[in-house]
Amino acid sequence: MANVVDTRLYDILGVSPSASENELKKAYRKLAKEYHPDKNPNAGDKFKEISFAYEVLSDPEKKELYDRYGEQGLREGGGGGAGMEDIFSHIFGGGLFGFMGGQGGPGRSRNGGRRRGEDMVHPLRVSLDDLYNGKTTKLQLSKNVLCSACGGQGGKAGAVQKCTACRGRGVRVMIRQLAPGMVQQMQSVCSDCNGEGEVISEKDRCRECEGRRVVKEVKMLEVHVDKGMRHGQKITFSGEADQAPNTEPGDIVLILQETDHEDFRRDGNDLYVTRRIGLVEALCGFQLKLVHLDSRQILVKHPAGNVIEPGCVKVVKGEGMPHYRNPFEKGDLFIKFDVQFPENGWISPEKLMELEDLLPEREKDENITADAEEAELEDYDPGQSSCGGHRREAYNDSSDEEGGPHGPGVQCAHQ
Repeated sequence: MANVVDTRLYDILGVSPSASENELKKAYRKLAKEYHPDKNPNAGDKFKEISFAYEVLSDPEKKELYDRYGEQGLREGGGGGAGMEDIFSHIFGGGLFGFMGGQGGPGRSRNGGRRRGEDMVHPLRVSLDDLYNGKTTKLQLSKNVLCSACGGQGGKAGAVQKCTACRGRGVRVMIRQLAPGMVQQMQSVCSDCNGEGEVISEKDRCRECEGRRVVKEVKMLEVHVDKGMRHGQKITFSGEADQAPNTEPGDIVLILQETDHEDFRRDGNDLYVTRRIGLVEALCGFQLKLVHLDSRQILVKHPAGNVIEPGCVKVVKGEGMPHYRNPFEKGDLFIKFDVQFPENGWISPEKLMELEDLLPEREKDENITADAEEAELEDYDPGQSSCGGHRREAYNDSSDEEGGPHGPGVQCAHQ
């Protein structure tokens, strides 16, 4: 006989732990035929026990877990599969997922005790100013709380009865045999008790909650948005979600949604801003007033003679976003300069010649030949193609296919 720590599943099938795969199958078929709900409607629980035992013992991995560690091996190894919690509890006592409740997830308690309710998740729109300066705001939410009139019982003492349709489980289990040795188990919420497992007659229901056990309550939350928080960051109020009988309330989770700012753009702990300056400022220096997110005025100076090129980026150290939970440390502020050139005809030809004398000399190209052709620059309109339709057709004629002078597949270039 095999050395096993628990024989209950073997006893259900009426075989020894040393039974072969063929003996297990024969025992299962015999018992399944005898206790099938179609022939024996009152033996539904017995049939589920038989199916569960065979499912475990016919699977080499689950069988090894059960033989070596017994019930605990199946619990920790996840044996039984989805939908088998009721039958596992019936055979061994205590639900499979109740045992594993500490692993978290919806419907499981943090401490493995009561079932945990779902979290309530809400977006919270905040501006970049709020994330820079920090903000305290109040948020009004509506949630379910246990009825104070009946203490969350739904009616007077003794009025609550176990649902006979689902036997107090809150779910109905249907088993259908697909083939010899193969069954399908389907589980659905009981419609008689709406998954509560208990029912209350209409005359005994609480007048305050009408038997629902909970009532609506408006909750006012004080939300603290700390300096340096980011888009998508969560603010959690533990245990403040909907209440329900025999259920640990979930959390209210607020997810920060940062709105676009008119001037500043954030990247991590750094800030980016674009400023337009004139040509004279780019060449001769400037001082620029910048109003920050906390309304401070920052005076940015740039010395004359240090040229600012179009698209040039300069940095102001320590003027970016405050670090989360360390607001005295800040990122950097990057300023991109857009240099605005004068309009056409802004200066007379005489003054223009004087200006050219002040500017660096032109670069001369000594390699221009006498037969070079002159070309005139024109204003470019991005909405128009640089090539006409008839010229496109000329490039797409049969000469392309034949490898003509333009080469195969040559297309008209666009700006």
